[in-house]
Amino acid sequence: MSVPNPNVSEPVELTVNGDVVTLPSAFDVTGLLAHLDLPDTGVAVAIDGVVRPQSRWSEPIAPYAVVDILTAVQGG
Repeated sequence: MSVPNPNVSEPVELTVNGDVVTLPSAFDVTGLLAHLDLPDTGVAVAIDGVVRPQSRWSEPIAPYAVVDILTAVQGG
């Protein structure tokens, strides 16, 4: 029986704004935003329908989570 190596990351699948995204490893919100080339200011993030405050962005996002990223838009 093989034992998982904790030093080797496996791909993680998330649904981001309705699109399935496969990432090389588990990310937190800040890492996900950077990976997607999105700003880390002026955005709100919900994971599985629950808004995650910026104070908790360093917590890992679970595999298969549904992530919604909303950006602020100016105009009128």
